[in-house]
Amino acid sequence: MRTELRIDAAAGELPRIHAVGGLAARLTGPDTVHLIGTAATPLGGDEVDIRITVGAGARLSVRSVAATIALPGRATPKSFAHWHVEVAAGGELDFDPEPTVVAGGAEHETLSTVRLEDGARLRLRERVQVGRIGEDHGYWSGELNADIGDVPLLRHRLDLGADACTDDALSGPRALESILTYPDERPAEFTGVAAALLPLAAGGTLFTRTATFLRV
Repeated sequence: MRTELRIDAAAGELPRIHAVGGLAARLTGPDTVHLIGTAATPLGGDEVDIRITVGAGARLSVRSVAATIALPGRATPKSFAHWHVEVAAGGELDFDPEPTVVAGGAEHETLSTVRLEDGARLRLRERVQVGRIGEDHGYWSGELNADIGDVPLLRHRLDLGADACTDDALSGPRALESILTYPDERPAEFTGVAAALLPLAAGGTLFTRTATFLRV
């Protein structure tokens, strides 16, 4: 199944929403939209394509009502999600949905493309858990590419799970929390070897934390 979702926010207007497939969205406040699953997706073979645009002077918060569960399909375990985010100058996006849980035997890949104009504001949070209770074998791959105009802001990729090339059978992480914040002037900060807040050369920060389980 292919799912398409479009959310467009403009200053002085309610966000416009268009959805086809297994995902919908509902306006829950003047500038807040919640994502809602309308079918079991993503299953193996599914493709989810989501585009969020925030115009000049507009503000948008995106949340979800429940976690996303990636499940293997009959023909293939692989599913894909493509996120396209654009924020104009003076616009602000706060993106913080519930976690994505990759069930045992499933393989889920995400590609997030972020385009910001100078003067845009963004907080983009992603949380992933590989395996439900009692499950250990699943795979997730996430790629995040962000630009400010024509200037690269971030190129980031991370794999989690039993099939990841960096996985360690003794201590391999199964959970990820990632937050891209722009602008942000906080200095670098480290918590052991599992969590780090890193300033980006073009401005903003990237926080990344890996663990066995997500924090509640």
